[in-house]
Amino acid sequence: MRFRLSFLLITWGIAMVCGMSTLHAQDSARHIRRPWDIEAYAEAYFSYDFSKPADHLRPSFLYNHHRAGEANVNLAYLRSSYANDKVRMSLALGAGTYMNANYAAEPGTLQFLLEASAGIRLSKTKKFWLDLGVMPSHLGFESATSLDCWTPGRSLVAENSPYFETGIRLGYENDPGTWSFNLLALNGWQTITKVNGNSMVSWGAQVQYKPKAAWLFNYSNFIGTVYPDSTWRLRHYHNFYARYTPERNWWIIAGFDIGQEETSATGSGWNTWYTPVAIVRYAPAQRWAFAARAEYFSDPAAVVIIRPGSAEFRATGLSVNADFLPIQNAALRLEYRWLHNGEPVFEKGNTLVEDNHNILLSLAVRL
Repeated sequence: MRFRLSFLLITWGIAMVCGMSTLHAQDSARHIRRPWDIEAYAEAYFSYDFSKPADHLRPSFLYNHHRAGEANVNLAYLRSSYANDKVRMSLALGAGTYMNANYAAEPGTLQFLLEASAGIRLSKTKKFWLDLGVMPSHLGFESATSLDCWTPGRSLVAENSPYFETGIRLGYENDPGTWSFNLLALNGWQTITKVNGNSMVSWGAQVQYKPKAAWLFNYSNFIGTVYPDSTWRLRHYHNFYARYTPERNWWIIAGFDIGQEETSATGSGWNTWYTPVAIVRYAPAQRWAFAARAEYFSDPAAVVIIRPGSAEFRATGLSVNADFLPIQNAALRLEYRWLHNGEPVFEKGNTLVEDNHNILLSLAVRL
C-alpha cells in the first residue's frame, strides 16, 4: 500500500511539473488564457474535544477534523484540470483524515481518488454538457475544501449527506446564467464502486436560479438505494437552500434538507430525517471574517446518523468562528462548537452525555 501510494504521488507530481512547464511556455509565448489549471491544497488542524476521547475520535457522525487532541491533516490534494469550449477534465488525488473517514469502503487506490471526471460539450451554441466520473456532490452548499466554506467545521447536514458522487451528469445553463439544470445517473449514495449485490441505478437532479448576482436558490434531490437488491429499500432525499451574498460585509445562507427511507424491503413504512441550518458571515475588513451557525438535525430512526446507545438523535448545534485571511487563498480559523441532544448520545469516558463541546484550530492554504 505504501509503495502504491508513493508511486501514485510521484507519477502525479511529474505530470504536474510537466503541466506547469507547458503552461509557462504557453503564457510567455502566446499570452492566452491557459486551458490547464494546477492546484495544490492543504488544511492542517488541531481539534480539542472537551470529552477527551481516549481513542482521539470525535463523534462518529463527523467526518471532517474527526481526530481530537492532536495535530493532523484534514485534507491535502493535488488537482489538475483542463477545459476549453469543447471538452473538460479534472483529476485530484487526496490524503488526510477526511479521506480516511469517507473513502474507507473503497478498494485499493480508489481510496486516494478525490475527483476524476471527463466532460464533453454536446452543443456548439448552448452550454449543454455531459460529464462522467467521480465528481463533487450536487447536494448541499458545503464541500470538502474548507476554504470554500464559511465555517471551518462542516454542518451536520453536510457531514451526513454525500460530499462526492460517481456517475453520469447531463447539465445545461442558459446564456444569461440565471438558470442551470443537472440530471444524474449515479452508482449510489457517496460511493465510487457500487454496493455488492446492487444492480439498481440511483438518480439525482438539480435546479439553480440566480435572479441577481447576489442571490442563489437551489433545489437538489436523490432517489435510489444504498442496499443490495435482496434488501432493497427506496431512499429519497431533498436539499433546498438560498444564499445571499451582496457586495457589502454581511452574507447569509439558509437551507433545509429532508429525506425518507423505507423501513423494509416490503415497503411497509418510512423513516424520516430532516435538518434546517443557517449561517451568517460578517467581514468587517479585508483580512478578517466572522461567522455563526445554527442547526438542528432530527434522525430518530438512525438512518444516516451513527451514534452509540439507543437514544433518539434530535440534536441542536451552535458554532462561532473567527477567520484571519492573510492572503486570498489562505485562512487561519478558530471555531467553537456546541452540540446538544435531549437524550445522552455523546460519549464521555464510559458514559453517554447530552452535550459535546469542541474547539477547532485550522490553517488552510491553496496554491
